[in-house]
Parts: sequence; structure tokens; C-alpha cells
Amino acid sequence: MTTILGIESSCDETSAAVIVDGRMIRSSVVASQVDIHAQYGGVFPEIASRIHIESIYPVVEQALQQAEVTLGEIDAIAVTKGPGLAGSLVVGASMAKGLALGHGLPLVTINHLEGHIYALWLAGPEYRYVPGQPPAEQSGPFIPIEFPVVVLVVSGGHTELILMTGHGQYQRLGGTFDDAAGEAFDKVGRLLRLPYPGGPSIQKAAQNGRADAFDFPRVHLRSNQGQENYDFSFSGLKTAVLRMLQTLQPGYKPDDPLEPGVPVDDLAASFQAAVVDVLVEKAARAAREFEAREVFVAGGVSANAALRKAMIAGAGVPVRIPPLSLCTDNAAMIAAAGHHRFLAGQRDSLDFDIRATWPLA
Repeated sequence: MTTILGIESSCDETSAAVIVDGRMIRSSVVASQVDIHAQYGGVFPEIASRIHIESIYPVVEQALQQAEVTLGEIDAIAVTKGPGLAGSLVVGASMAKGLALGHGLPLVTINHLEGHIYALWLAGPEYRYVPGQPPAEQSGPFIPIEFPVVVLVVSGGHTELILMTGHGQYQRLGGTFDDAAGEAFDKVGRLLRLPYPGGPSIQKAAQNGRADAFDFPRVHLRSNQGQENYDFSFSGLKTAVLRMLQTLQPGYKPDDPLEPGVPVDDLAASFQAAVVDVLVEKAARAAREFEAREVFVAGGVSANAALRKAMIAGAGVPVRIPPLSLCTDNAAMIAAAGHHRFLAGQRDSLDFDIRATWPLA
């Protein structure tokens, strides 16, 4: 039995978790800053790092208490090394180094994107969706994952399409050239005067809107040879929403209030549909091209109900999507990834440095 303490502080959530054998969650504690940053319409990096400093010790202590383990019963500490906000990453890394040094524990550093992928190893069989079949029973056994799988990591800072051929084996198929999908949700949410974060607010508004009300662009980028690739671009879609607002409300500027009668719900639904269509189409095409056994969807935007529904219907292979509690940043996923790297023999020295930018593949 391997027991891993995970620590995550890459953005605006301070989190610690204890995971056994890479699958069983003994504890998962997340201190969110979303209400604090809402007044700024996005994460304020300096404030985020200061709050991490205040939160990190009690969060780790609470995770150990809930798991009913001591540091003497921990086999290793897994911590997010990057990518993320530099000031935030330093707080988690410093905590992990101090615990490792003080208690003689091995240290395993984890790429945040890899952590999102390993959230799927913590999800039960009911989060594996097979076309044409009802979801598995919640109490059933874990269904083993067979490689290769196509992974869509989609969050506020990242939109990556990855081919995973084994543990720790990644091939980057494509990514965003500009805004990540979650970032586009936040920016369009601000244009529509919806509360931060934009993802949940746009989803809520879209429930009362028509996805076909506005024909927003679906960007399909092509290589120099004219072949469609697996890259993404959402900045033009964001601009299309702005232009439509200026048509509906002549003279509109991004900081102006919206006039009564502007169809916010329809705009939200049409924008959301444009994002989802491109994400699903590219993931499904990659699954066919590389003969993937499954498609994984991970990251904060994987909580979007429209994306989940469309991917399950359109991927063409079984789809795994984590429960909502494991979609956003959390230390349980970092510990799950750490379990596999620990078993593979990875040990990191105490003098490691954080990496604010760190590609997975």
C-alpha cells in the first residue's frame, strides 16, 4: 500500500489530499479564493500568493487529520511544480520541501496538466460513459484503463489535446494559439455582464437560451500544407461576441452596461455551443486517427454540462470525465499522478525550482 500526500497551489486554490494506491481518496481539502478574486473579474496573482501563505499550513494539517494519518505514515509527498502562477507555485513547493526535509520523506514533483489527467484514475466506473449504454453502477469495480487514450485538458489556462500511450508517455497533438477555452468563457462572461467565473455563469444563462440564435464561428486551423490540425483558437470567437453586442447595442464598449432587451441567454448559449463543437470535433477526430481506446476530458471546463453531453454523444469511443469535485484544481489529482511516478522510481531533490511555464509533452 502506497500513501501519498499531495499539495497543489498553482493558481487560486490551496489544496492538500491523501491518496492511497493512486485510487482511493482518504482526504481532499480545497480552500478556494474564487469569492475574493470575483471583485477583480479574474485572479489577482499577488493576492493569490498571499492567501496561499495563510492557507497552506491549515489545509495540509486538515488533510492529514481527515485521512487519520501522520506524516510518519506517508510514503512520499507529491507537489505541483508547474505550470501556474509563479508566486502561488512557490508557496506549495516551499511547504512540500519543508515537510520532506523535516520528516525525511521522498519528494515527487508533478506537472499540473498531468495531475488533471490522473483525476480520471480517482473517478469511479459511473464516470466512464459508453455510447448506447447506461452508466455503470456507482458501487462497481474500477474499469481498467487501456492505452492509447486521447486526452482533452481544457481549463482557464490550458486547452491541450494529448495522445497518452502509457503512464508518463505523452504526445502533444495540439493546443490553443491564444485564449484557452476557460479564459474565453471568463472574457465573454464579462462582456455579457455575468458573474465571475464565466464558465458556470455562461452555462447557467445558456440553459434559458437558444444555441442556434447566433451563428458564431467555429475555427478550424490548418497547417501550411492545408491539412486541418488539432490546434485551437478562441480569440476570434470572443471578438465575434463583442461585434454582435455592438450590433445589438450600437456604440457598445466592453465596460458599458447592457441595455434591457439584449438577449444575453441566447448569446451565452450560442457562444457555448461554438466552443463545445470545436472541442468535441477535434477530440473525436483524434480518437479515430490514433485508434484511441477512450477519450478523457479533464480540467475545469470539463465541468461544463454541454461539453460533457456532447463529448459522450460524439466521441465514438468510451469517454471518461471526472466528477465535478475533481474537475477544478485539487491536490487529490496531484497525489494520484505522484503515486505512479513514485512507483516508477522518480525522486526529486529539495533544490528543485518551480516552472511557471512547463509543457507536458
